[in-house]
Amino acid sequence: MLLSCSTPKNNCVLSPPNSDFAYLPLFIFPHVYLMPGSFSLDSLAFLYQEYRDTSKQQEIEQRRQLENLPPGVTAGTVVSGSVTSPPTLQLQLRNSSRSLSLWQNLDVVQASGLLTQLPQKEVIMQEAMFELVTSEASYYKSLEILETHFLRNPILINTLSQSDMHFLFSNIEEVMKASERFLMDLEHRIEKSILISDVCDIVYHHAVEHFSVFIKYVINQVYQEKNYRQGNQAFRETMAALENHPRVRGLSFTSFLILPFQRITRLKLLVQNILKKAEENSEREANAIKAHQQLEQIVKECNEGVRKMSRTEELISIEKTLEFKSKSVPIISHSRWLLKKGEVQLMTGPKSTRTMRSRKLYQPVYLFLFNNLLLVTKRSSSGDKFQVLDSCTRAMLRTEDLEDQGQQLANVFNLKLLENQEERQVSYMLKAGSMSDKLRWTCALTPNRRTRFMSTSAHQPDSPQVQCIQSYSSQEPDELSIEMADVLNLLERTDDGWMMGERLHDGERGWFPSRVVEEIQSKEVRAQNLREALRIQQHKQLSV
Repeated sequence: MLLSCSTPKNNCVLSPPNSDFAYLPLFIFPHVYLMPGSFSLDSLAFLYQEYRDTSKQQEIEQRRQLENLPPGVTAGTVVSGSVTSPPTLQLQLRNSSRSLSLWQNLDVVQASGLLTQLPQKEVIMQEAMFELVTSEASYYKSLEILETHFLRNPILINTLSQSDMHFLFSNIEEVMKASERFLMDLEHRIEKSILISDVCDIVYHHAVEHFSVFIKYVINQVYQEKNYRQGNQAFRETMAALENHPRVRGLSFTSFLILPFQRITRLKLLVQNILKKAEENSEREANAIKAHQQLEQIVKECNEGVRKMSRTEELISIEKTLEFKSKSVPIISHSRWLLKKGEVQLMTGPKSTRTMRSRKLYQPVYLFLFNNLLLVTKRSSSGDKFQVLDSCTRAMLRTEDLEDQGQQLANVFNLKLLENQEERQVSYMLKAGSMSDKLRWTCALTPNRRTRFMSTSAHQPDSPQVQCIQSYSSQEPDELSIEMADVLNLLERTDDGWMMGERLHDGERGWFPSRVVEEIQSKEVRAQNLREALRIQQHKQLSV
């Protein structure tokens, strides 16, 4: 399956009909067609984890460079006799000892003269398709290490029971077989011609026929994490030794374990990138649309499966800690999940001068906010139980901001329960720990309140945007995990370092610290990002 250079035994020229481009000879070897100058799996510089970080950093740098273009100049515009375009920028970024493979850097492409004949848009398209292939090869290389270095290690096997091994590695062998078949078909396509005709038709076929194995693997992640954390001493010692081996390049075992979910998500974005560059009403566009829709469905099923498992586990855990004084409320339900939880301060006395000086002006309460229910609780003296004081359906909640009235009333808001568990209206004056915490609570409690900025779906031509420059994993249910190079519409921000955003490529919303993003200043770049996102949305709507 590996592509490499060797001494040819037979020569064979493949020239597609009606083509004005020059194609070089391809060489036939036993079982495989080989192409001079092509890449090999063994010679790839990156494991997939390293590829993802490098690729995303280059996306960030590329966007930064596009922002610095002269006013009115966009990607693909001729400036002083040279073409400024994504591939050109990427080429500048990738010319280093840790560079990624570029289609235009292949010796066979350089020697063919194609780069002087092809329109710049076609070079951009070739790079987009080639990246999909090389990244799949990098991903498979990392999977091989997961299998041979970890899964097949006899010492590690002896530290776990057979069932624990199954929970830890799940159906990773099926995932590997799916990747091997997929990579082989992609490589065969490249071997047919140095000018890649398409890859999205191959993606679509494999997504339909083979990629369901991703769903099973990803849904099992909840059990993977639990088994990994609960490993015995022998397991932990063996794992530490395996992680220190030079072969894994300082990467953790868990970074290999989460590869399949990272890959299926990234594959969708790579196809989306091809779709953005495809000529409208072309066969490439049609194939990219089908592939993107199929991958999106798989990612959706993965996300929903993980969420369902995690949410059920979380509800069970929460219910064990609750103590109801009077009317008990059933917590566990397939249609319920946690949105936000945490401690706020409840004002207990009148706003008189004497009370304001009292240390008992506020008492701590703990809120559990679900998608359809709010529980107002008080933590027990032991700290591991919560006594339920009040409850209300989420639809019957209202919040009201209070003007800043000094330090004592800073970050205070009113919460009204229009109909609580006793079927009466009550009002609570609550104090959050910070300005951002107050805003996050009010956004979560009453989701219909207007955010400062409009969402992507409102089709605003110049909405504020940010790009992620440092990956962030959500710590709370109302937060959004974001990856490097993600672009988000900015919906809300606080002065103490938090933002709410809507990711352009999938519409997911949530809070994240402002330190992990940077604002996109260029109006042209923001407009281009929005146009590309809307094009994807329009294809979704047409397919429904």
